[in-house]
Amino acid sequence: MTPPPQKYSVPLYTTSNGCPVRNPNAMIKMGKYGPALLQDHHLIDLLAHFDRERIPERVAHAKGSGAHGYLEVTDDVSDLVSADFLNGIGKRTSLFLRFSTVGGEKGSADSARDPRGFAVKFYTQEGVIDWVNINSPIFFIRNGVQFPFLVHTQKSRDPQTNLKDVNMYWDFLCNNPESVHNIMFVFSDRGTPFSYRHMHGYSAHTYKWINKEGKFHYVQIHLLTDQGIKNLTNEQAHALEADDPDHAGRDLHEAISSGNYPSWTVCVQTMTAEEAKKAPFSVFDLTKTWPQKDYPLRKFAKLVLDRNPENYHAEVEQSAFSPANTVPGIEPSADPVLQARLFSYSDTQRYRLGANFNQIPINCPLQAYSPFQRDGVACVNGNYGSAPNYPSSFEPLDYRSDASNNESHEKWVGEATSFQWSVTDDDYDQPRAMWEVFRKTGQQEAFIHNLSANLKGAKPEIQARVIEMFSRVTPEISGRLSTALQS
Repeated sequence: MTPPPQKYSVPLYTTSNGCPVRNPNAMIKMGKYGPALLQDHHLIDLLAHFDRERIPERVAHAKGSGAHGYLEVTDDVSDLVSADFLNGIGKRTSLFLRFSTVGGEKGSADSARDPRGFAVKFYTQEGVIDWVNINSPIFFIRNGVQFPFLVHTQKSRDPQTNLKDVNMYWDFLCNNPESVHNIMFVFSDRGTPFSYRHMHGYSAHTYKWINKEGKFHYVQIHLLTDQGIKNLTNEQAHALEADDPDHAGRDLHEAISSGNYPSWTVCVQTMTAEEAKKAPFSVFDLTKTWPQKDYPLRKFAKLVLDRNPENYHAEVEQSAFSPANTVPGIEPSADPVLQARLFSYSDTQRYRLGANFNQIPINCPLQAYSPFQRDGVACVNGNYGSAPNYPSSFEPLDYRSDASNNESHEKWVGEATSFQWSVTDDDYDQPRAMWEVFRKTGQQEAFIHNLSANLKGAKPEIQARVIEMFSRVTPEISGRLSTALQS
């Protein structure tokens, strides 16, 4: 009888040093009933690696799925940016994209009510650039120092009970009412996307694009799903937590396997420095959106996912993203949360994966010469041979003029100050406008239902503070929320 065809070829089983193992299921012992022998290299090798095979999970975005694909330039933006990978209609750049939930542990459900990470790594001819996006155009905070506090209250567990604490969650948000705009997004049905394929992605942060003349624009990036927005109700999301907690990862993998490649239309919003001075909000405020009627979207590319990972750990788990990874022509802005992330994201990868995490194949640039990064654990890229470990005079100098280093971009003058971005009445204008959008889209009832369902487990005093916070958006929300909590 002919054996069924193998899905994959299985190589010869060996120990880590390449020695063939005749019987992987056997161990060397002293007689039939005696103890194991230390000389059994396969046993020791196997157990030692097993004991160390887990790397620390990500502090945030621990649960995720990923895929390979490409970005293709569809429209000319050379007037805005000098970055090579964005210039030339039809130019394609390979990428790896990781979707994730933010607050859950690695084994948590894909359908949790939570923001979604939308991180993209582009392998360009000028280096790796990461777009560390989310599925919301806004966020809960706008002060960088609050980033650890937010994660601790949204993800961490009570230090005594080790249980999730809804009171801790809402206490932080009520103490920082600028979060109300993103709360409205997360507690609408947009907070529980049907799948990764059916949601938008946003830079949320403001970045700077510099053109070949050295002139810059503030920009925000939008990735608009070509599959259409599709969400879950609160009850559907809870059902999937029990029935198929990995449904979003499954959906992504199966779609790509079947040739149904998901895609996104990539657009940019732009603002000049002069326009930024006149805007009724700060371009560095992560809790505000840029109205599209004033700053219209400009399409420039198509993003397509067309290949699943071969190995989850090697490609998805070991992928490491940081907004500090950029290329000439694209720079961060002075957004305080972005400034904190520039350090934090790279540093957490050094902790999680080691100092040479950029040499792991999924993170490796197409070409690089970083002589300062040649030693330490797992330095595997050839170590630059005999080249000196500093930018020496023996190297060929090819430092071309770089528009992104133009000194005329921004002038910052001032004292070192202790800064806290205080909340004003203006912070409730955009949430109030979102409530009216909910009225037109039929999301008001879903928002009140989702919000009250989450709050029913909170202490009465926490409920009262949330009601008071939403009363500053509009008494209609606080009144309907109060009624829903009493029912």
